Amino acid sequence: MNDTVQDNDNALTEPQAGAMPNHQINPDVLQNISVAIKVEVGRTKMKIRDLLRLTQGSVVELERIAGEPLDLLVNDTVVAQGEVVLVNDRYGIRLTRVVPASDRMRNL
Repeated sequence: MNDTVQDNDNALTEPQAGAMPNHQINPDVLQNISVAIKVEVGRTKMKIRDLLRLTQGSVVELERIAGEPLDLLVNDTVVAQGEVVLVNDRYGIRLTRVVPASDRMRNL
């Protein structure tokens, strides 16, 4: 078993002499990890025959009710909810609720 741990420039720190290895994560490494962020307006299920009938101008009805908050997902986990805003001709999301970390961990 190798007790060598990467230095502070990497993800882990050096263990102290005579102690169990200290496997702390370097926050600088974590802050540079990319994640996928999505905003989900809603979902629906449909049969393939209905999907093939869609054309320009078709309307797909979603399960979400108008005015309901949108979900903000990070790596497919809901972390917050919010509402659509327009900022300098671009869409954004104003967070109205952040899911507590304990709830997010329960859903993993």
